[in-house]
Amino acid sequence: MSSNFLQAFGGTHLYPITDQHLSGLSHAEQVVLLSNCGAAVIQLREKLDPPAKFFRQAEAAVQVAHDLGVKVIINDRVDIALAVKADGVHLGQEDVSPYAARGILGSEAIIGFSTHSLEQALLAAQMPIDYVAIGPIFPTTTKQSGNAPVGLDGVARVRDALRGMPLVAIGGITSENAAAVIESGADVVAVIGDIWVHAKNSSDKIKLLLNHS
Repeated sequence: MSSNFLQAFGGTHLYPITDQHLSGLSHAEQVVLLSNCGAAVIQLREKLDPPAKFFRQAEAAVQVAHDLGVKVIINDRVDIALAVKADGVHLGQEDVSPYAARGILGSEAIIGFSTHSLEQALLAAQMPIDYVAIGPIFPTTTKQSGNAPVGLDGVARVRDALRGMPLVAIGGITSENAAAVIESGADVVAVIGDIWVHAKNSSDKIKLLLNHS
């Protein structure tokens, strides 16, 4: 398994996630904006467009990202991650298993896995992955998953149980609460809505998150 997930962040703690419908920008345009603000690892997430369209967008975004020295993780789609030569994939509980993804993408790919409780996080830590994601931390409107927020206490419990495993926190995280999430034990915070809901302020939000997390 790859051991350079946290090293790729270069000391930053922001793991931004693209959303072209919230931002009004293509995934490639979002990558450029995020990179210009200092982001080093970016996740491409697309829940609405058909796979063929997302493939084309991801291909362009990965090319731009690699030209800029930024790593790209694809949300959900192992096939697209492989086809566009992304740096890895982020999987949910209902996606292809991390075991299968590792077999397809190889030992150097970064593989992350979403969990929503301490029990799920403990199981995930036994899988061939590079980081565990826990969430939602706070209530969020970006993704309606039906999972109850775990809160800062939940982050702390998972951190205590998963010593040595990189921990990503996601869900309802903003520039106002990111520092508290990091202090509770997350290594990095994944953010969507606080960056893109008011797209004209995205650069300011990205910089705030990079500075406050």
